[in-house]
Amino acid sequence: MSSLRDRVALVTGSSRGIGAVIAETFAAAGASVVVHGRDAAAAAAVRDRIGEAGGRAVSVTGDVTDPARVAAMRAEAEEVLGPVEILVVNAGGGHRPRPVEDITPQEWRAALEGNLTGPFLTVREFLPGMKARRSGVIITISSSAGRRRSELAPIAYAAAKAGLQLFTQDLAAQVGPYGIRANCVAPETILTERTRALISAEQQRSLIESRPIRRLGTPEDVARAALYLASDDSSWVTGTVLDVAGGSVMV
Repeated sequence: MSSLRDRVALVTGSSRGIGAVIAETFAAAGASVVVHGRDAAAAAAVRDRIGEAGGRAVSVTGDVTDPARVAAMRAEAEEVLGPVEILVVNAGGGHRPRPVEDITPQEWRAALEGNLTGPFLTVREFLPGMKARRSGVIITISSSAGRRRSELAPIAYAAAKAGLQLFTQDLAAQVGPYGIRANCVAPETILTERTRALISAEQQRSLIESRPIRRLGTPEDVARAALYLASDDSSWVTGTVLDVAGGSVMV
């Protein structure tokens, strides 16, 4: 396993699902981890699991679309663990796919806020410290829906995730001279509790049959990709979008 020994990592949206597994994987690799979520109890539960496994973690809460709350999260985290060296921007989400005319302006704005503006505000808050230290790693979690059309992905969510990929690549060009790397992970359908609630068993079978690797992804698949990008194993990798999609992007 790649090592994150003595590093401090913050993972937004890590109180459940993919983010929680990323946080626990990073902790197992030696990082001190800041667990974030809107639900304080859920974030604390992940923090406690990391502690019970011998890792070090704190939990913070807050809405990543609120600049003041993002600033408070950074201050709370760094007061306990020190400067955040690895930032994983994972928080986001969407509604069920619907025709464009059925999507309200409020829903559209919410999707862009959660999946694109939130990442921008989070990166913006942590970037000055990384620049001052002339080191850092930023990983955004996008989606294969941002790379090609998917009937299962809401259009506003897909548009925001496509924007997040380009944001990450432009960011990489800007921050590279400061010793900071920025990369994006683009998962396809990942089996989480939320995914199981949204996609029927028949849809899951259809997806599996159409994939070169005949299974759906797991949170661990995404976490291992993020771990690679966070570690020195990828020290010359920046500005990339890493598909964790079982080959589905090419079919």
